[in-house]
Amino acid sequence: MKKLTQTLKNIWSIEELRSKILVTLLLIFIYRVGTHIVLPGIRINPAAADANQGGILGMIDAFAGGAFNQASIFALGIMPYISASIFMQLMTVLVPSFQKLQKEGESGRKKINQWTRYLTVIVTLVQASAYVGYLNQMTQQNIASLVPAYQSYFYLSTVVLLTAGTLFVMWLGEKITDKGLGNGTSIIIMVGILARLPQAFGQEFSAKSQPVGMLLVFIIEIAILIAIIMGCILLVQGTRKIPVNYAKQIVGNRQFGGGARQFLPIKVNSAGVMPIIFAQAIMFLPTLFSFNKNSETSQNIAGVFSDHTNIWYMVVYSTVVIGFTFLYTALIFNPKQIADNLKQNNGFVPGVKPGQPTADYIGAIMDKITLPGAILLALVGILPGIAQLLGVSANFSTFFGGTSLLIMVGVILDTLQQIETQLLMRQYDGLMKGGRIQGRQTVTQASI
Repeated sequence: MKKLTQTLKNIWSIEELRSKILVTLLLIFIYRVGTHIVLPGIRINPAAADANQGGILGMIDAFAGGAFNQASIFALGIMPYISASIFMQLMTVLVPSFQKLQKEGESGRKKINQWTRYLTVIVTLVQASAYVGYLNQMTQQNIASLVPAYQSYFYLSTVVLLTAGTLFVMWLGEKITDKGLGNGTSIIIMVGILARLPQAFGQEFSAKSQPVGMLLVFIIEIAILIAIIMGCILLVQGTRKIPVNYAKQIVGNRQFGGGARQFLPIKVNSAGVMPIIFAQAIMFLPTLFSFNKNSETSQNIAGVFSDHTNIWYMVVYSTVVIGFTFLYTALIFNPKQIADNLKQNNGFVPGVKPGQPTADYIGAIMDKITLPGAILLALVGILPGIAQLLGVSANFSTFFGGTSLLIMVGVILDTLQQIETQLLMRQYDGLMKGGRIQGRQTVTQASI
């Protein structure tokens, strides 16, 4: 406890770090206030809206901190920007002209960021138009009601306000990245997820606190949740280190480098949370069959793929996650490029020839560690359904795994790593006695 107090004092005594923390908290507060501002012309029944969430819409609502079902001006949250960023990231991998632009340095990154913003506007306009249809559907289900006098202006004003709201949230994320602490986009998503934790925790505690024996069950649930979080930390930080040696360089009468052994860290889970996000989107598609009310088969298919506790859902979901993990890892990880970079910098893997043999060696290691990483990622993805089968409430079970837990663990690790770096730069003790905290960005770029 004494060391924790001293660490907090050290953090607060660093003016730059204190300023970053205060700016981050202020921008997060502004974002949370905006999530409670309802779109003009509509009234929402919060209880009915919460009961209506599920599938991909439930995931969007979780990322938006409940703003989606509340018809807030931030209802779409940061998701259109995330979609645009993922698309541009794939373009830089698949299209040579974008690869060349990315290698131009700061100027290339600025152009890609600018195109990402333009694409965000287009994606937001499309999603905002679809969201108006979703609000009309909620109106038909008596979950929401439109003000009659405002009905003729509702479509235009909603699309404009949702687009402006998403762009403002995107601006908040960029300001957190520039002036605050951590990656702004990731922090906004994490805050939206954590905003639902107190309510879910309270509901679970109320359900388990009445019978005396059930309180022990609640304590066991919390212990299992902590164990799962520790396992996710190992999954996020797990790496395989490949030894790399650098040859001596002699320039004139001076020797540079020589004999220094370093390590090339390869992540067990290089794909991050992207396979889970893609899998959830794919699993949502069969539920579209539910629109065919006259087909019993389509209703059964839709029922299976909308029930997270169904065994067939878990099997198909796990298979899709494993497949997407290998696919996405192959897209973002290029052993040939790594081998070429090592060769250009006079680096080599001991016992392996430079060039293509090094690329084959790195690729083989990547394939070996990707399989257990993919299996563990699939297990994390189906843990909420398993927890719900074991008696955990639907809202609280979402924190036992899936996208929410992985994002929270990854973002918290990244933020703590930045704080520790600031402490060590000023010769303070780090946050941990043994070893340094490693975030997702220490080895490869974060997916979110």
